[in-house]
Amino acid sequence: MSDVGQLLRTWRDERRLSQLDLSGRAGVSARHLSFVETGRSRPTREMILRLAEQLDVPLRSRNELLLAGGFAPAYSESDLGGPPLAEILTGLRQVLAGHGPNPAVLVDRHWTMIDANPAVTRFTEDCAPELLEPPVNVLRLALHPDGLAPRTGNLAEWRTHLLHRLDRQIAATADPVLRDLRAELGGYPGGEIAGGPLGVVIPFRYAGLSFFTMTSVLGTPRDVTLAELAIEAFLPADAATAAALGG
Repeated sequence: MSDVGQLLRTWRDERRLSQLDLSGRAGVSARHLSFVETGRSRPTREMILRLAEQLDVPLRSRNELLLAGGFAPAYSESDLGGPPLAEILTGLRQVLAGHGPNPAVLVDRHWTMIDANPAVTRFTEDCAPELLEPPVNVLRLALHPDGLAPRTGNLAEWRTHLLHRLDRQIAATADPVLRDLRAELGGYPGGEIAGGPLGVVIPFRYAGLSFFTMTSVLGTPRDVTLAELAIEAFLPADAATAAALGG
């Protein structure tokens, strides 16, 4: 089985699709797809990208598929501090600032905090200093016993939500760093709950305040780095929280 064929097979298995399912979606014969996966047929660049699109493969992994097939990457991967992303990052920081007085953070694919608005200090002021030394991992900060966990009023519920969200991200990306993070976070105390959530959203109850969260991503990224950025925004879930934040 060729390297690219093996990778395509792995992604197809991750998505729980048969060869017949994927071939129908991609508009190729199941026989040809089988030949690609076993290395009997070398896929073209266009075929790799078509299959990756149908498999909803992240941009980073699409580049890996292309390299395994002997082709150049299709998507750039820019440095966050470099000129190509400067204007986009300026815009994202404007979003963070405009979200005040409500907290908001900018994170990468591994939940590393890239930036945050001043309101986030409401969450971090009582955390252990070592958890706030860059690079800060937002999920570790949220669930660590020396982080936000002791002041989280619904820790088991919030912890369950975050771990399930991380599980879905791992399923979507197959990222080994996230798997290691999941194993670490799973060892922290705090419990988990079974069954569906109550109410219309799962709140984040912290130090007597209540928030709901919203995740924002770029709509049409063509750069791997940009595709992996997200803004996590916290908004008041009740009038008392809005008043406390000065909103």
